[in-house]
Amino acid sequence: MARIRGNLVKKNFLLPGFECRVMSGVVAAMAANAICDNTPGLTPKQKQMCKATPDAFAAVSEGSKLGLTECQYQFRHHRWNCSTARGNATFGHIMIVGSKEAAFRYAIASAGITYAVTQACSQGNISFCGCATTSKADMVAANTPISDDDLTSSAAWKWGGCSPDVKFGVRFARKFVDAREIERDERTLMNLHNNKAGRKAVRINLQTECKCHGVSGSCTLKTCWVLLPPFRKIGDHLKKKYYKAQFVRSTTRNTNKRSGPNSVSSDPTIHNMDLGRSKVPFLALHKPARESWARQQSTVRRSPPTLQRPKRAELVYLYESPNYCDRDFSKDSLGTTGRLCNRTSSGADGCSKLCCDRGYNTYQYIRTERCRCKFHWCCYVQCSECTERVEEYRCK
Repeated sequence: MARIRGNLVKKNFLLPGFECRVMSGVVAAMAANAICDNTPGLTPKQKQMCKATPDAFAAVSEGSKLGLTECQYQFRHHRWNCSTARGNATFGHIMIVGSKEAAFRYAIASAGITYAVTQACSQGNISFCGCATTSKADMVAANTPISDDDLTSSAAWKWGGCSPDVKFGVRFARKFVDAREIERDERTLMNLHNNKAGRKAVRINLQTECKCHGVSGSCTLKTCWVLLPPFRKIGDHLKKKYYKAQFVRSTTRNTNKRSGPNSVSSDPTIHNMDLGRSKVPFLALHKPARESWARQQSTVRRSPPTLQRPKRAELVYLYESPNYCDRDFSKDSLGTTGRLCNRTSSGADGCSKLCCDRGYNTYQYIRTERCRCKFHWCCYVQCSECTERVEEYRCK
């Protein structure tokens, strides 16, 4: 009897901790499933990835918000200020028109997810990835200031620290972001291209830091590591690409012909789409048509005379941008009515351009703030209250 009681005591002593661990795991799994099922805009494949890797999806969510915030900063003075009819939605097809603005929006979202996943890996927040195994090729890709002589001399430098595994970030972001492109049309090709341009923007803007080791300040040995740049640098990079975005149209090429390593049919992105056995669609540079977006929708597509493909780092678009002056949800335009403008500026934020020559309203108000603050010994700060008449201008 005592033995039975002892066994019971031992059993009751061991099980509570085990039960807590099991219950915490079950609760975490249920919470992850609920989040994945209730996040709007996710495709079935993305929901599967979310449930399988909830720690990585947390980084994906942060990356999507990071991309949206950067987009809003870059276009804060433009008629289109990164706003859409879907508000601050970060997943799904968030823009209707295949314009330059859509190209930037998809690229910066892809870059944000790549950046956040890579950063989470280096910080140990994702269980199945970690620091990168850096090579000479990575060093060159990161625009390192080290010379070629240093690279060829094994005694001149060595890798140290925890470099971010951007290769993993790119792979995971490609698998997750591109999973939403399930349609079989040229807009899918456009989105896939701009997604890739966003991921590439993270890779080509990597930074390298080195620390010298040697006697009396000499640099006989350098320890180097790769760093993610501030995300603002990636946003600035893609904003420049936005201004140089290339107009494209989809066309097809017969895949029965022999193809070389640089031919269209050798592109793995195209093969993954599985759009046909005999012909493969791809994007080719085209001269933009100066016509309305509605007319472009109904225009018969003709292949360009020279089938030159855009470079992978460039942004591409299918339709000329709307003017974004008036509210029109079918064109991703919320209009500029009520937007703050700068009366004295001749740039994009000027009242003339931002308000589309509709004029503006002037508002005056009194602003009160602390001023003339002084520190008194000991120990307090005494301030006065100052009032200021402020004018602001909003588009009609």
